[in-house]
Amino acid sequence: MLVSAKDMLQKAKEGKYAVGQFNINNLEWTKAILQTAQELQSPVILGVSEGAGKYMCGYKTIVGMVNGMLEEMGITVPVALHLDHGSFDAAKACIAAGFSSVMFDGSHYGIEENVEKTKEIIALAGSKGISVEAEVGSIGGEEDGVIGAGEVADPQECAAIASLGVTMLAAGIGNIHGKYPANWQGLNFDALAKIQAATPGMPLVLHGGTGIPADMIRKAISLGVCKINVNTECQLTFAAATRKYIEEGKDLQGKGFDPRKLLAPGTQAIKDTVKEKMELFGSVGKA
Repeated sequence: MLVSAKDMLQKAKEGKYAVGQFNINNLEWTKAILQTAQELQSPVILGVSEGAGKYMCGYKTIVGMVNGMLEEMGITVPVALHLDHGSFDAAKACIAAGFSSVMFDGSHYGIEENVEKTKEIIALAGSKGISVEAEVGSIGGEEDGVIGAGEVADPQECAAIASLGVTMLAAGIGNIHGKYPANWQGLNFDALAKIQAATPGMPLVLHGGTGIPADMIRKAISLGVCKINVNTECQLTFAAATRKYIEEGKDLQGKGFDPRKLLAPGTQAIKDTVKEKMELFGSVGKA
């Protein structure tokens, strides 16, 4: 059964660890993430971008697939199904479809419009026990067509959004989507500390978890981050393992053309990546 992210993130905040959000793009990715979470007894958040939602035949299809897998696989750890970087309309659609958590990304609006739209999403989600993530200060880079300039969030704007009743807050602190460039300056921990001070008790979210050094991840968690998003690293490891399998010619041997065999190395790479991140985030055994 899908759950809101609220309880798992409050526990993470109190326990000073982070819950991983791993974006899903198909059944194989979803299965790999759920298997790993169950094996490690870690709570987990399955992220779905609008693009992935369209690719997987719509939000209702995804809800049906995930709920079926939770039952058939005997998953007992807490699992939230979360819309990632959702528009206003997408957030409403996911609430109606049965998602247990949504992100309304109003960071590209002025603060007044961001506040008004966030209020409406909170009201709709709250009536169904669905958790809500909001964003202040756009995240840099590009992910699934969503482009951000990498702003550093204003602590007072963060406080204004947090006061509306959101479950969690994504605040830009120099993090970016995709691969980090060689000249990246690192996370702005001074800004993060000020944001935490302005939003006491609020679970903070770090987008762009791929490529951030482990010591920065640990410091961010110590400063209030309790949800970390990982997508690009899963894409890279999946692609590399699949490419290696094909280049070695194994797909031409026997039943190598079987998609279940073709995708097996990439699926294992996803599991390895998720395990590594859950261990780094400190969520192992926290279910």
